[in-house]
Amino acid sequence: MSRIGVIVKGWPRLSETFVAQELVGLEEKGLDLDLWSLRHPTDKKVHALAKRLKAHVRYLPEYLWREPGRVLRGWWKARGLPGYRAAFAQFIRDWRRDPTPNRGRRFFQACVLAAEADPAIGHFYAHFIHTPGSVARYAAMIRGASWSAFAHAKDIWTTPEWEKREKLQSMRWCATCTKAGAEHLDALAPGKTRYVPHGLDATRWPEPPSRDGRKTVTIVSVGRMVPKKGYDDLIAALAMLPRDLDWRFVHVGGGPLKDAMLAQAAPLGTRVEFRGAGDQDSVLTALRDGDVFALASKVTSDGDRDGLPNVLMEAASQNLALVATEAGSIADFVDAETGILVPPGDRAALAAALARLIADPALRARLGEAAGLKVRRDFPFAANRDKLHDLLCQCGSPSTRP
Repeated sequence: MSRIGVIVKGWPRLSETFVAQELVGLEEKGLDLDLWSLRHPTDKKVHALAKRLKAHVRYLPEYLWREPGRVLRGWWKARGLPGYRAAFAQFIRDWRRDPTPNRGRRFFQACVLAAEADPAIGHFYAHFIHTPGSVARYAAMIRGASWSAFAHAKDIWTTPEWEKREKLQSMRWCATCTKAGAEHLDALAPGKTRYVPHGLDATRWPEPPSRDGRKTVTIVSVGRMVPKKGYDDLIAALAMLPRDLDWRFVHVGGGPLKDAMLAQAAPLGTRVEFRGAGDQDSVLTALRDGDVFALASKVTSDGDRDGLPNVLMEAASQNLALVATEAGSIADFVDAETGILVPPGDRAALAAALARLIADPALRARLGEAAGLKVRRDFPFAANRDKLHDLLCQCGSPSTRP
């Protein structure tokens, strides 16, 4: 089959292990991938998993003015390709509804992609339906190729419906990792959406540790400090815990709200530790040293929300008891058998759930074992990777291109 051109927003990214896990898995199944990133990496650390990717990685002009010669050459070559006029007309229709510099950037990035991509690429595949999806769509039109996308969370819930509908209609299919996302997208363009949970590659995670004999209960959370993760609610809930409980809190992750979270947590003293952004080994260490995993996600004013954060499954692989909110699609995995769910933004309910688990080691053990069983039984990475592999193989065959 032909080569697949993969478009991502940034590569590599510590917060997107699910992308690295998928792409490495697809290569191991035999797919020939070329990776194109809209942004250069900003994280100081890199997951070992991302280093296993064999695909050639190219970076499109992140800001057009920084590479004017490359942009001009790409546009000039794209003008001679068979689908340029149709792609330009589509861009103008999109720009009239969304007259932003970002829209123009995506079109010219697509021109560079269409001009520079290997002629053997017969299909473009974007992770996230919003900006990477725009680049993939325009480039596919210019090249006369097909395209598809994997939609996740923010891109589903913050992209205008007209844009999602038109993109879905133009692509071969759209995969998504949550039931709510699949239902929403299918309502916009029936028959285009495929539900493909990321799952967890159990071969990358060790057997869970023994937690016998631990006195201080360690609450762990992993995630970017952004509004939808609800760390302001989680820290407020920690401050509400009864004074006689023996606990500590460890957070792994960076983000723009770091200073605000440090200030909010200051009155809790040494019980709270912020370790900053970390690679997979750092995350694993925190999870194995922990007893409870907490995530206080919520829906923000612009509609942004979590899908099903992979870190919940990673925590479950280490038999951690889970406390989370019902925001996004968290309930696809966390239920009464595997953890405690509370309403988003309900700090008192979150504090009560944490207090209950801190005081009850038997409950922690029961919930943790159930969560570990569920992730291994119901969210196998290999089976879902194979679904995506088959979808891409169908698109990559020259006989199936439009």
